[in-house]
Amino acid sequence: MSKIRIVIADDHPIFIRGLRQVLMDDPDLEVVAEARDGEGALECIQKHNPDVAILDVDMPKKDGFAVLREMKDRNLTAAVVFLTMHNNEALFNGAVDLGVHGYVLKDSALAEVADSVKAVAAGRNFVSPALATYLFGRRTRRQELLEERSGFRDLTRAERRVLEMIAAGRGTGEIAQALFISVRTVEHHRANICNKLNLHGRDALLRFTITHKSELC
Repeated sequence: MSKIRIVIADDHPIFIRGLRQVLMDDPDLEVVAEARDGEGALECIQKHNPDVAILDVDMPKKDGFAVLREMKDRNLTAAVVFLTMHNNEALFNGAVDLGVHGYVLKDSALAEVADSVKAVAAGRNFVSPALATYLFGRRTRRQELLEERSGFRDLTRAERRVLEMIAAGRGTGEIAQALFISVRTVEHHRANICNKLNLHGRDALLRFTITHKSELC
């Protein structure tokens, strides 16, 4: 079985050295490149096409969020694990909304990083156990939203996908292109969503998705 290929990006030399050692001690993992900032991380990911990119949230030049956005723009497909020293729910929700695959606290990174890499490489998500309460919070809020807006249960699969993409900040044209449907079809879905969720007014759907982004994405 081939090894899982990894790029690491962090601006703290001692920390990245320890992280690299932990990963290289695992026979299933291979660190193919390191970077000290976000721009370097993008160059390494572009050049080496790793299976997993481990990104510090607080890097110079480009932070982890900016790197992940740029990866999406460049269609770079590596699964991403964020490393952070911040046990902060808003930051966590922002990372999940952006589509990060793993989220690991630096305090526990040396113990958890190998497991996080293997999980995201296999298509699963990984969150430091200390942050599990945030996941439950998202699920609870989503359930409350379902109960508040009974029309959610009437949305078709296509309408749910369109709603998720609106919440992720995608415009009508982008949604049409991503789903291989016409702009007119997207507009039809938007109208149906508004009717089913009892949303009225020109910007009602946009305001709704902004308010409930963490429950929808």
